Amino acid sequence: MYPITTFHYLALSAALLLIGTVGVLTRRNVVIILMSIELILNAVNINLIAFSHALHNVNGQIFAIFVITDAVAEAAVGLGILIALFRNKETVQADEMDLLKW
Repeated sequence: MYPITTFHYLALSAALLLIGTVGVLTRRNVVIILMSIELILNAVNINLIAFSHALHNVNGQIFAIFVITDAVAEAAVGLGILIALFRNKETVQADEMDLLKW
């Protein structure tokens, strides 16, 4: 059995970053776009924890807690805005949300 190294964590993080970026760039559903942003933030957290463990330093874990806190706040505000837009437009498609156009 092989030990799990920092490279394995970086490969997982790169895969999550790629999936999240493709999701943000190609999807039109706002809920899926928000979930893709969460995947990108989780990729950042995996990097922070992996390097924190490799360098025997706690700073990366502390930053990861701040990123998780920021992700929760982003999800709450984003879903609140999404619910408000859905009540006005009755859709969750990003192309059809033109509330700020003249």
